[in-house]
Formats: sequence, C-alpha cells, structure tokens
Amino acid sequence: MSNTGQDTLQKFIFENAAVRGELIDISATWREVQTRQHYPAPVRKLLGEMVAAAALLSANLKFNGSIIMQIHGDGPVRLLVVECDAELRLRATAKLAPDAVIGDDATLTDLLHAHGKGRFIITLDPADKLPGQQPYQGIVPLDGGDVATVIENYMLRSEQLDTKLWLAADEQSSRGLLLQKLPLHGGTAEAAPITADEALETWNRAVILGSTLKQEELLNTTIEVLMQRLFWEETIRVFDPVHPSFHCSCSREKVGNMLQMLGREEVESVLAEQGQVAINCDFCGQHYAYDAVDCAQLFITPSEALLPGSEAKH
Repeated sequence: MSNTGQDTLQKFIFENAAVRGELIDISATWREVQTRQHYPAPVRKLLGEMVAAAALLSANLKFNGSIIMQIHGDGPVRLLVVECDAELRLRATAKLAPDAVIGDDATLTDLLHAHGKGRFIITLDPADKLPGQQPYQGIVPLDGGDVATVIENYMLRSEQLDTKLWLAADEQSSRGLLLQKLPLHGGTAEAAPITADEALETWNRAVILGSTLKQEELLNTTIEVLMQRLFWEETIRVFDPVHPSFHCSCSREKVGNMLQMLGREEVESVLAEQGQVAINCDFCGQHYAYDAVDCAQLFITPSEALLPGSEAKH
C-alpha cells in the first residue's frame, strides 16, 4: 500500500515458527477490472475478494504458469473467474444469468449455490507445457458461505495445508491477509528445531491475531500499520514487496485459434448470418472482428497456401 498507488503484496514469516503470511493491497488492479464491466454490489464484493485471494495463493506457488480460480454457480451468477500468472498479473470477470435479479444483501449461497450445485475450481496451467501435458485441475463442491471459507476448505481438502484468509472488497479497494501453517522440517544452522506443540501454539496465536481484523480495518489500513497492529509482539521477518498488476493475455492469434477449434462450418454459419465474426474479450473488452477473408485464412491448409495464385492476407 504505497503512496504511489501501486499495488503491493508483502510476504512475511514468523521467525523460528512454521507459519508464513502475506498481506495484499490490490486495489488499483481491482479498479482496472471494474472499468470493463459494472457489477451489482454483492457480485463486486465476491469478485474483488477472489482477485485478492488469487494473488495471495499465486505468490506462494513455485510454478511458471497461471492459476485460474473459478466459482461455477447455479443461481443468478453463473461464473466468477480470476486468472493470475507467475508475475502476479491478473484479470477477472463475472457472468450473470440473462434474467439475474440480485438483491443488495445477496450472499454467496444466494448467488452461486442456490440449488446446491455450485462448485469451486482451481486450475494450474503451465506456461511451457510438455507434449501431452494437461493443466492440473482441482474441483470441489462449493463448501462455505464466503470466498475465504471456500478457499480455506479447498486448501485443507486438496492440498492438506492449514490456511486462513481474511478478505475485503468494495468499489474502490481489494485487500487481504493470508496465514498458512507450514510442515515441520526441523531446524537450520541459524535456528533450533521447533516441536509440533510449539508450532501449533504459534499457529493458533497467529490465527487469533488475524481474527481480530475487521473488514473496515482491512479496507482502510495500510500494510505497514496492519503488520505493526496485528503482530507487534511477534518476531517477524519481512521480505521485499512485490507488485501485482492488471494484464489481459487475449490476442488476435488466440481468438483465431478458438475459431479454428469451433470449425469451418460453424464459423461460416456466423459469417453468413452476420457478415463477420465479432468477438469481445470477457476480461478486457477488446474487440476482434474477422471478415470473410480473415476466416478463410484461418482454415487454409499448408498445401492450399502453396497453390499457384493463392494469396495470403496479412
């Protein structure tokens, strides 16, 4: 939470204890997401919390690729999705049902789990896939009444990691605190080993301290002040901050690949009906248009490209 308006993620660990933490202010990125689409307040809160959570989880991954966090719903909200890459560049969007009616006090359950069929999905998509390699995907039922609880339950069930999250978002701000209990690996040259009881005691104390944090306090207090206010009695090691940002990875090439996957018949059907194929990116609003020549070029084969008189449009 610097005075330049730059988003900040601050990692820290409890010295001589198996607990790590992160505080994030990702408000600038969150406001950038909202310039693309207006969301009702309850949807905005949930998506804003997911933006903070995705960056917090991604920052702990030793993984060159993207983490994609999705909640698929069976109510007025059909999908919430946030994507964060290894450089903490994020994009996010929400899809509402065509007939969605959303009250100001609607909960996560009301919006996404109205009939008990909502589900939470995390996908790890490597940047440099090996031949035949598929993204890792974890899918669980939507277990919890808020975004933080859903993710905590997922992390415990799928990753066997005790994780606590405190998230807050409104129209202007998206912020969060993550605490995680690490496996015990004994001591190092600098530190004596700690016992399981000592590790548990430190973890429980950290969670109690985090639980004193109120939403309003999280939304309106700088990282530096929160660190001091919450953990002033603890011995904390603080690392260099990193800076998340908004970024959309859409491109004309990727849209073209998607149209190729749809197939020539489907694309030509849209062309015949509309005169062009128009695609808008759900994440950033970028408009892509393909006329008849563009579409023909998508489906030209290498042998056709070498025929005498053939022309390629560039």
